[in-house]
Amino acid sequence: MARDSHAALVALNRFGFGARGGASGDLINAASDPRGFVKAELSRPNGVLLEAPGLQSTPQLGQAVFAYQDQVRQAREAAKTAAPAEAPPPQAPADPKSDTKLRRNPSLNAVMTEIAGQMAKTKPADNAAKPDTMQPDAAAPTPTKPAPQPLNVIQKTFRAEALARLQRATLADCGFTERLVVFWSNHFCISASKGELARMWAGAFEREAIRPHVLGRFADMLKAVEQHPAMLFFLDNQQSLGPDSRAGQNRKRGLNENLAREIMELHTLGVSGGYTQEDVTSLARIITGWTFAGRQGQLGVPGSFVFNSNAHQPGPQVLLGKTYQPTGLAQGEAALADIARHPSTANFIATKFVRHFVADDPPPALVARLRDVFVRTDGDLKALATVLVDSDEAWKAPLTKMRSPYDFLVASGRLLARVPEDPGPYLNSLNLLGQPLWSPAGPNGFPDTSAAWAAPEGIKLRLDIASQMGARLGNNIDPLDLLEFAAADAASIETRRTIERAESRQQALALLLMSPEMQRR
Repeated sequence: MARDSHAALVALNRFGFGARGGASGDLINAASDPRGFVKAELSRPNGVLLEAPGLQSTPQLGQAVFAYQDQVRQAREAAKTAAPAEAPPPQAPADPKSDTKLRRNPSLNAVMTEIAGQMAKTKPADNAAKPDTMQPDAAAPTPTKPAPQPLNVIQKTFRAEALARLQRATLADCGFTERLVVFWSNHFCISASKGELARMWAGAFEREAIRPHVLGRFADMLKAVEQHPAMLFFLDNQQSLGPDSRAGQNRKRGLNENLAREIMELHTLGVSGGYTQEDVTSLARIITGWTFAGRQGQLGVPGSFVFNSNAHQPGPQVLLGKTYQPTGLAQGEAALADIARHPSTANFIATKFVRHFVADDPPPALVARLRDVFVRTDGDLKALATVLVDSDEAWKAPLTKMRSPYDFLVASGRLLARVPEDPGPYLNSLNLLGQPLWSPAGPNGFPDTSAAWAAPEGIKLRLDIASQMGARLGNNIDPLDLLEFAAADAASIETRRTIERAESRQQALALLLMSPEMQRR
């Protein structure tokens, strides 16, 4: 069988995280059967699951947070009692709770400005600057810089979850299923910056609510996501009380529509999906009582999903023209199942799926085919991915989409054959590039168009990181050999000449990492 290097490049870059360096032979393997190479991962559903020593369940992590918060409070109270009256009490470790409203995606300029202003006070947990291949040159530390504080349990957990995800993406054959995980995790995003529980649960949310259903049914993923404590906390559904419920009457509080609104606008139907504000309110009533057990465990195991009937709005509810009888938890589950099968959901998901993998302006015919298979298969996501890979449009469209910062860093690590052992450099670089891990600025996730990542400020920062990697690794690597691993004869003449004319191996490596073959997918 003839080998097609260009199709292999499409297979690895469009659907995966790029070729691995070393002795992987990824490009050669993909060139023999590009579509089969991509689809091979779809036949290994258990390969999507992520289990690693030390990674715990959401309830276990919730209990650890509650215990840690109790320890901090006790230490603060003890210090207040022991310290002189004029001495200020010790402060608890910084909690990245959002003190601003959730925002829709700002411009990259705004994100970079905000991150730049925060870098000096970023927690050592996730963003401590360390000399490593993913870290751009930094200013010399001041002599008065305090010693780093020991990591607390929340910081340790976040780093362990991040490392497991990065290692999986780096080691994957093609990376298609890992790309699917990233897509769905961003579609159903939470933000670790919401607070200590969100940061503790961010990785577990992806492991428990996203990964098991990436090759399953959309309705199952939707239910798992909306009932996960991380999502309930992120969108404040534990604060939502049915106005006529026992808790609502006692506390004189009512609905919080955050989760209901984002379910309809961002998770399923789309902003033009044919629903009204009254539908949002009805869904909010239907899912009152969806919460998680707190530290006292009065409703269940602390940190686990529970249905609190005392907070649930009684009576039937009308949603999208259908009446849902008052069946408690089942009322909400029935509503989600119907929304998952709604024609607007099929169109919204198909459009977003094609935009992510193929083009910023999705080909209408391909969107229509994916919409039809979504409807015909009752939201079978493996079938959706298979039709995408089998489509001619996905292979003929030019590789013009800009890789996101996460894709770029993972692709660079794969090509350099460096399996991460410390997540810090990656996390720090993601912050610098405007895509902090599991921490989008709003509930609509990170942007998925080239324009969002191609701003001059972002490109300059990518160049800084590429130059730092070149300076650290260039002496021991032949960039032309790496170009063969990455693209072989599918590499453009311009890229090859640019690398050949570099003044040093270090510069050549940086130029390779900034080439279209590495930046575009």
